[in-house]
Amino acid sequence: MTTTLITGANRSLGLETARRLIEAGHTVYAGMRDTAAGEEARALGAHPVRLDVTDQDSIDAAVASVPELDVLVNNAGILGSAHGVDDLDAAAMASVLDTNVTGIVRVTQAALPKLRASAAPVIVNVASGVGFTRWLTTPGHDEYPVPSIPYAASKAAVIALTVQYAKNLPTFRVNASDPGYTATAFNGNTGHQTVTEGTDATVALATLGADGPTGEFHDRTGRIAY
Repeated sequence: MTTTLITGANRSLGLETARRLIEAGHTVYAGMRDTAAGEEARALGAHPVRLDVTDQDSIDAAVASVPELDVLVNNAGILGSAHGVDDLDAAAMASVLDTNVTGIVRVTQAALPKLRASAAPVIVNVASGVGFTRWLTTPGHDEYPVPSIPYAASKAAVIALTVQYAKNLPTFRVNASDPGYTATAFNGNTGHQTVTEGTDATVALATLGADGPTGEFHDRTGRIAY
């Protein structure tokens, strides 16, 4: 049995990832800041655990509550309160980086001992095409008109840290996924993809075998060349 921990799993992409991985036979621990919001995850057969990626104590307790661990999906993230230059300050930037980047490091470092005990450890970091500079600068891509500075910078960092973790953990499969422009609360449900389509890459990467790729960035169509 494959045991999986997903952060930010009480709604949207995280909840759909939980549903699909349970369907694939995983035992899923659904991390969320407030387990009172875990009714949907519980109904799917997931085990809600309190996990706030900005709170090390909650992370340590959540990881300790998982008996074993094969797959970690770092899904939790925030858009932040500042988007363009005029409303941006250092505090707004720090808040997004603390959740979207440092949060991944906190959870991953806490989970490493249990992942190392797995025969086929996997880490999936949910990034975004908004962190991919080629698409940010290419007219016609969904990412091109996005003005957000903190969110884009944080997701670019997620892609880079994924590559570096993969190099440091050669026996792991460590990859980043791009959900694409998916209808979620993040964008007022304006995205043109369903949450199922938006989790295609994450689910594919979470179910890799030991011979799968590592250090790569994928969307639902496959690998995105850096």
